[in-house]
Amino acid sequence: MRFDYDVIVVGGGHAGCEAAAAAANLGAETLLITMDMTKYASMSCNPAVGGVAKGQIVREIDALGGQMGIITDRSTIQFRMLNRSKGAAMWSPRAQCDKALFSSLWRKTLENTPHLKLWQDTVNQLIVDTEGEQPKVCGVRTQLGVEFWGRAVVLTAGTFLGGLMHVGRNSAEGGRAGDSASHGVTEQLVALGFEAGRMKTGTPVRIDARSLNLEQFERQEGDEQPSKFSFLESVGAVEKQVPCYLVYTSPEVHDTLRTGFADSPLFQGLIKGIGPRYCPSIEDKLRTFADKEFHQLFLEPEGADTNEYYLNGFSSSLPWQVQVAALQQIEGFENVDIYRPGYAIEYDYFPPTQLKHTLETKLVENLYFAGQVNGTTGYEEAAAQGLVAGVNAVRKGRGESPFVLSRDEAYIGVLIDDLVTKGVDEPYRMFTSRAEYRILLRQDNADLRLTPIGQKIGLASAERVANFEQKKSLVELLKNFVHKQGVAPCEISDYLKSVNSAQLTQKRKLSDLLIRNEIFIFDLIENFAPLKNFIAKHNIGREVIEQVEIEVKYSGYIEREKAIADKLKRLEEIKIPANFDFQAITSITIEARQKLSRIRPITIGQASRIPGVSPADINILLIHFGR
Repeated sequence: MRFDYDVIVVGGGHAGCEAAAAAANLGAETLLITMDMTKYASMSCNPAVGGVAKGQIVREIDALGGQMGIITDRSTIQFRMLNRSKGAAMWSPRAQCDKALFSSLWRKTLENTPHLKLWQDTVNQLIVDTEGEQPKVCGVRTQLGVEFWGRAVVLTAGTFLGGLMHVGRNSAEGGRAGDSASHGVTEQLVALGFEAGRMKTGTPVRIDARSLNLEQFERQEGDEQPSKFSFLESVGAVEKQVPCYLVYTSPEVHDTLRTGFADSPLFQGLIKGIGPRYCPSIEDKLRTFADKEFHQLFLEPEGADTNEYYLNGFSSSLPWQVQVAALQQIEGFENVDIYRPGYAIEYDYFPPTQLKHTLETKLVENLYFAGQVNGTTGYEEAAAQGLVAGVNAVRKGRGESPFVLSRDEAYIGVLIDDLVTKGVDEPYRMFTSRAEYRILLRQDNADLRLTPIGQKIGLASAERVANFEQKKSLVELLKNFVHKQGVAPCEISDYLKSVNSAQLTQKRKLSDLLIRNEIFIFDLIENFAPLKNFIAKHNIGREVIEQVEIEVKYSGYIEREKAIADKLKRLEEIKIPANFDFQAITSITIEARQKLSRIRPITIGQASRIPGVSPADINILLIHFGR
């Protein structure tokens, strides 16, 4: 048994699992320490992966060589592509997962990853060398008194640092229901000069489906032709899907919930942490949207072989008696039994402006933060940070260049740049609106964007690279065909008439038809024999066909966004010296000087995105640097 490692990962949640797998798959001797080895990547909140913008992140993790997409596909019980009625930039994959299977598959993956060792314990102290010019982390000390030494440490403690759970006026220490909190690390980091704060999240009641009348609810089925997250062909899509259900509250439900407001820890000031504005508790919804007579809830299975259901939209920290009484007034819930009530949880986090883009801390060398300790929320955001931190911990130890994704390369790049540049004033969640290049950063082309990068850093397997090369060649083959293949008016007139599209007056290219809003490629395949024969001849699959349709239909927008990205990227090329004295530039505003001195951007581009730094301030910096 060894006690010295290249990388030590603290925490076995989504960030920690992805960090440990990435580091080990790069050949680094890695140790993952977690409180409970039966709960790797536990879905502490809803049993789902993906969703708007989050689904794009999971596909990016997969394209880079991460594990989340693969494990999600192997545990999916329902798959839906959200926002199909909107433009392709908004399409977002989401999978309902078997919660227990998801966690057990992660354990199986970790236990069979070469170079990775596992240890069950609680880390309550970092071993830090403070003798040099800058403090440097050297290892960790656990609750059992065991010391492990490492050249880098990745802290992914989730909601466990100072975790405090609330149900009504009752509170108890814990990182989540059934698990103890962790103490010592926050206090140590604050003593080293780190700024820390408190955040809050919550989770809904868990319900025994046997006590419900499911026939009274509106069924929500998965896609008829379900897709998947992983780009690997060896990982298949879900075959047997399980339905979810739509449920609605009522004025009677709301009145019952209001009887518990006097004992609400949220309203009575017992909770000090900042909660997620975009995912409010049911009591917060009643206060914020007082005019609403009902709210939509989603009843979601936690697995294929369990009676436990998750009531999405009913997050609450009201007294458990009030939660039950309110549920009993929902149609179909009259005889409801619950496994446990909803609760709120407060925990420590560290404002992420204290990090570099590699997710290494600025104060302590070789110490990396990932996940909810950075003020984010969501499995997907955590996993993305874990992968980036794990890769960079290895690369720095080997003297290799940092692994940093730009805002026009990936949603992961947007996520991390937002965190380290802008900071957070509430739990950060990714939305498509946060990405200025979302037409470029679609879920369908994540492999084309990022597999070469995954290959370069050493995470992309031979199978993944081969899949990428095949897809890329088929996309180009089909694109060339639709741009060159002519269509005579007589060959397509009946179809054009059926969709109320203008008739052709002369022969046109297939691509000219495809850019029309009312025309879709799968309809063209059925109504234009040369296209159907070409696809059959080359055995071109659905994913490639959709990719080509998107690239042809949105070609103008894509090219325009690329041009904007290239123009703005010039600001990223203007570097700012590490020890530059912003306070000496008295011609920029005091606020800008203070923000720039605190965050210490490494490029003019990053400086331009700091809140409080105006375009005028940037122009002055450009002049100062001779631009």
